[in-house]
Amino acid sequence: MPELPEIEAYLYALRPRIVGRQLKELRVASFSLLRTYDPPVSAVEGKEVAGVHRIGKRIAIDLEDDLAIVVHLMIAGRLKWEKVGKAIPKRYGLAALDFDDGTLLLTEAGTKRRATMHIVRGDESLDALDPGGAELADLDVAGFKERLLVERHTLKRSLTDARFLSGIGGAFADEILWQAKLSPTQINTNLDDEEVERLYRASVGVMDRWTEVRIDETGDGFPEKVTAFHPGMGVHGKFGEACPECGAPVQRIVHGRRETNYCPGCQTGGRILADRSLSRLLKDDWPKTLDELED
Repeated sequence: MPELPEIEAYLYALRPRIVGRQLKELRVASFSLLRTYDPPVSAVEGKEVAGVHRIGKRIAIDLEDDLAIVVHLMIAGRLKWEKVGKAIPKRYGLAALDFDDGTLLLTEAGTKRRATMHIVRGDESLDALDPGGAELADLDVAGFKERLLVERHTLKRSLTDARFLSGIGGAFADEILWQAKLSPTQINTNLDDEEVERLYRASVGVMDRWTEVRIDETGDGFPEKVTAFHPGMGVHGKFGEACPECGAPVQRIVHGRRETNYCPGCQTGGRILADRSLSRLLKDDWPKTLDELED
């Protein structure tokens, strides 16, 4: 799923392409995409784009007359900048926004349609789409701690809950916790003040760094092959590879379609965290420490 850095890279690429330009036509091919009916699609056609901004992991295209188009890419949704009037692909195309200098395509891989589009009018309707998470850039350590501890959860879940913190998904939560040298399964209420500050510094540092990386990689082009994985990451997507800090093999916890990657050497004192499926299957054969894993 595209997270804050990927969304910011999209916004960076969209600004010079569509801000100040007229939206000629909005073509919607997927019935599941559009989640609103008032204002209608026709209301945004012919309107000039006043700006673009991010609402959590959503992209908002602000139009004149207090209108906005808000897109949530979810897991597999992607944006593509194409030549004017580009046809919407039959297999994975969802919608097209036509401008005089190009067409913005919204696509989604796979068969499940999770991406959404809302057409809204006014700040109140726009605010209703905001899950409520605070932006890291707006928080100091105390504000971060307050948000982190709203509900008692594991650190991985606390960081990725969009109601409390904005824009952090599973991939960057893995990187943040690795940088902070904290276990993803540690309960948030068990942190001492030094650990909270360490987690705050890691959160700000990781998101700032990767936002800069994504934008630098985009340059004057348009983001392609957008994914939350990057070869330069420390642990996310690196199961079985050596941790760049301590050399221990990166481990994972798989729950459904979600995966958590971590370094037992840096984050758990050498303990191998139980994987709900594999540890139940292997029972006593499930390694509990790095030494057992190497044996």
